Parts: sequence; structure tokens; C-alpha cells
Amino acid sequence: MRALRLFTPRRWPALAGGLLLAAAAATAHAGAQKEEALADSVRGALAAAIADGRPVRPAFASGGERLGYLKWLGEMSRRLESRIPEPQIRVELIETVYYEAKRAGLEPSLVLGLVQVESGFRKYAISSADARGLMQVMPFWVRTIGDGDVRKLFHLQSNLRYGCTILRHYLDRENGDLFLALGRYNGSRGRPEYPNAVLGAWKRWQYSESTVTIAGDPGAATVPAPAASRRLPPESPARNPFSPQRLANPS
Repeated sequence: MRALRLFTPRRWPALAGGLLLAAAAATAHAGAQKEEALADSVRGALAAAIADGRPVRPAFASGGERLGYLKWLGEMSRRLESRIPEPQIRVELIETVYYEAKRAGLEPSLVLGLVQVESGFRKYAISSADARGLMQVMPFWVRTIGDGDVRKLFHLQSNLRYGCTILRHYLDRENGDLFLALGRYNGSRGRPEYPNAVLGAWKRWQYSESTVTIAGDPGAATVPAPAASRRLPPESPARNPFSPQRLANPS
């Protein structure tokens, strides 16, 4: 980041923004996703997934399903309150995590755990490797499968859209092996530290209606372990109409 120039009154907003970004950069712990060559078909599928403009609100098959979602939303909001005090911002984040995770065939609790580890829920976080935003996405992804506007990585839905799409891509590439996929996401494939951190955080965001939790820190919640601590099934395009494969080949 360039050195800040001096403090005329009109420069105070820019200065404040710069200081916030600098603070975020100092506290983001992401690694560096590796830029790799993509086959044209894969690049096209990922680009289609990123560009899809369907509404962010989820649709529910029944009133009971919607009620379950609202209970989950309330519980997640309560657990996140100590980190994000503003209710509207907090609920918007949780709603968007739910939509983008489900759209990519991921568990929302897994995505919440990854966000906790990557950025600590800081929307404007920047790592020393230049990964950005809630899910610490590297700018090269925006140039490879997006429109090149890296500012979008500080936009809530855009960042989650990229992060979930990329994690799904890595999961499919690793045949559902979450340990290896998380290593690719962090740029530390084969090393246990990062996958173990995300899996630990994932457990903290697990939810069932019978779970008894303590207000504030999600780490204090009594929650079950994820059903699959290492392996998730490869995404089935037939099961998930939002998958990159289905978007690239809608027939």
C-alpha cells in the first residue's frame, strides 16, 4: 500500500479507510492459494458460476423447512453477536453464507468455520499474501474467472461467491477429500495445520435444535462433530442445479 500523504481535512476519509485496511492486513492469517492453469471447460464453468445472478434469498419446499432455517439463522446470529454487534450486518452475512454455501453444495457451518479462520469475520481483511475479504480470496481469481475488478472481493456476496465456488472446485478436484481441498484453498496442501483449524472451527458452528449454547463465543457451544471430518462427496450436478457443471451445461 502506498504511503499516506498528509492530513488535510479532505484526506481524513481516505486516511481512515487506509488505516482500517492496514489493521485488517495485520490480522488476516490466510495463506496463498496457488494460481494454476485451468482447462477451458473448467474456467468456463467457474466463470458461469461466479456470474450467475439469481436472487440471494433461498427458496424452501415447505413451511417446516423455512421454520428450521429461521431457527438456525437466529442461533447463528446469537453466536456471532460478540464479533459483529450490528444486527442487520450480522444477519445479512449469515443469510448470504447460507445461500452461497448451499448453492455450491457446501455446509454453511463449514463456510462459517472457514471464514472464522481466514478473516475472523472481517470484511476488509487483507493478508500478507494479498488475499482479500471474508474468505481471503486471491486477486488472480477475479482476473481468471471474473471481470477483473478486484474491488469486488470486499463486497459481501461477491467474496462469498468466489470463496465457495473455489472451495467446491478444490473439493471436486480432490474427489471429496476435505483435508486436501482445504490445503489447496490455503496454499498449504499436505500440511495439517490449516485443515485442522478449519475443521475445529466447523465444529463450533454446528447446530441442532437440541443444542445448548452459551451466549457470545461460538467456541463455548456444545456441538456435535461434523458427520464427515475429512471427506465430502464430489458434487453431483444432477443434485445441485447451481453447480458450475450444470451452469456450463444446462441441458
